[in-house]
Amino acid sequence: MWVLSNRKEERRKGKVQLIDATGWSTPLRKNLGEKGVEVSATDADNVLEAFTAFDQYDDTDRSKVFDGVDFGYQKIIVERPLRIVGVDPNRVYTAKEIKQLKEDGVRDETAPPVIKKALPYAATPDPLHGRYEAVIDGRTRVVEYEPDTELRDTEQVPLTEPEGDYADGVEAFFRREVMPYAQDAWIDESKTKIGYEISFTRHFYKPAPMRTLAEIQADIRALEAETDDLIAEIAGKN
Repeated sequence: MWVLSNRKEERRKGKVQLIDATGWSTPLRKNLGEKGVEVSATDADNVLEAFTAFDQYDDTDRSKVFDGVDFGYQKIIVERPLRIVGVDPNRVYTAKEIKQLKEDGVRDETAPPVIKKALPYAATPDPLHGRYEAVIDGRTRVVEYEPDTELRDTEQVPLTEPEGDYADGVEAFFRREVMPYAQDAWIDESKTKIGYEISFTRHFYKPAPMRTLAEIQADIRALEAETDDLIAEIAGKN
């Protein structure tokens, strides 16, 4: 059993308490279908104690208090340009031409990106958000590439992601987690969404303890002995 608490007096502070009550249960004398345990009065008192203590509860493996923002994230859409063998890197393609290229063209990561739009001359380049420089009709223009839907991806960036040396946490995350693997990628800001997710499993995850070296060595010796016995048995039969 998991318990999510957002007490009225803490709501203004944006605090959220998570309680892991999975270990607070009492076995039934006789199972009721698939139900083998119940929450006894003592178990309920344990939950109430953790709830009442809030951030003063001693057992942090049972009760954890977070800021509401800790559960938030920005879901960003990561685009990469459509690259077709033989396209002209210095011209803008119409929607009809792009459709034809998608149907008949050959995709190649080394091919030039397909330009779908040239922005006004006053526009400034912003590669992070899909605005690049290209030479169109002999003049440098800021352009937008046609995204390749087959390469489209999504990322969840925590609202608490530190910005570091960048404008915000999204940029810091993008430059660290995406750009080293896709230099031509950009963020489609128009599709960015904010969401919240509470994962009790993640916040209360307890890794299984690693086996000791002595235990591993004992297993190896047992397997060696078993192998020797099998070999001796086979050899004896021959």
